[in-house]
Amino acid sequence: MAALFRGSRSVFRWNKHVDFVLVSTRSMASKTPVGFIGLGNMGSPMAKNLLKNGYPVIAADVFPESCKELQDLGAQVVDSPSDVAEKADRIMTMLPSSPNVIEVYTGPNGILKKVKKGTLLVDSSTIDPAVAKEMAVAAEKMGAVFMDAPVSGGVGAASTAKLTFMVGGLEEEFKAAEELFTCMGANVVYCGQVGSGQAAKLCNNMLLAIGMIGTAETMNLGIRLGLDPKLLAKILNMSSGRCWSSDTYNPVPGVMEGVPSANNYQGGYGTTLMGKDLGLAQNTATNTKSPIPLGSLAHQIYRVMCSRGYANKDFSSVFQFLREEEAQ
Repeated sequence: MAALFRGSRSVFRWNKHVDFVLVSTRSMASKTPVGFIGLGNMGSPMAKNLLKNGYPVIAADVFPESCKELQDLGAQVVDSPSDVAEKADRIMTMLPSSPNVIEVYTGPNGILKKVKKGTLLVDSSTIDPAVAKEMAVAAEKMGAVFMDAPVSGGVGAASTAKLTFMVGGLEEEFKAAEELFTCMGANVVYCGQVGSGQAAKLCNNMLLAIGMIGTAETMNLGIRLGLDPKLLAKILNMSSGRCWSSDTYNPVPGVMEGVPSANNYQGGYGTTLMGKDLGLAQNTATNTKSPIPLGSLAHQIYRVMCSRGYANKDFSSVFQFLREEEAQ
């Protein structure tokens, strides 16, 4: 199952001497362990925030080096998802795609091989809503409860515990899960039955991709017209064109600090993952006969980017992609 329960490699390094205060052993002992599988860009800071709030964490990731920092902060590291299931009755997963989720839950070394009855399983990956429903059925057969709880806010929000959780599942189980969500996020929204959290996330990410492309096109046009990019961003952000991609995650290098565009588009949310999300949105739109012309075009743009060397760069690198396109 190599490389199957791994999110994209973490690029943020937590300054544990300044930002991370380990809770006392007594405090950690007062709370039951939480399993966490998938310590990538998003999973690692989420698991750290659970530790910070006093929850003992039992972690697994296909890349051992990804576990070391968390282990140094007090987490117990095990070899496989099934090992996590043996030791924890609340388990969170943060994985790259639907096939990864299926493997981690139902594979030979999957969670459901050793899950205990009554275990709460929470998946924060962004996957096909139909797969979330399949995992819920499989979990129910083993006496466990599955909820989908994808997140929004990116790596920055994951690090500062300001994520938004979109939760689907049994409403009576929502309160039990909410206790964990509030350690990692600022907003927790119950969306309805299993799969509804994924539906909300796909809609959000489709709009995010469309907005990022629009912001990149706008900034590129303004620069070609002779406008200073910082000035243009300032004007956009005090005008009706303002959006998250312009005021929080600007795609133009030099406009903002602390975002991927300021670091050669390293870290953040990968172009491959955005392309995957848009593909899921396209599939659900087809199944529901919903017209998404801009969403479809965004999907094609990100697919082309993946084939042009941008696969491992942040999705805001669409600005660089457009700049290179005009030079050809």
